[in-house]
Amino acid sequence: MARRRYVARGVPGGYRIRDNRGRRWWGDLYELCPDELVQELNGGADPAKLTALMKRYRALKR
Repeated sequence: MARRRYVARGVPGGYRIRDNRGRRWWGDLYELCPDELVQELNGGADPAKLTALMKRYRALKR
């Protein structure tokens, strides 16, 4: 299995997405694990789908 560029890591207070190639955090802090968002980032990375998933996971924080 190939190494994934984006992975969800548990941090105090929730989850953050880690960019392994850029060696930095990507996006916001999420309370629930953003599995679908990570899959889309590692897959096709369609901007419309990414935007919809980010809005969905942000709404779950409220």
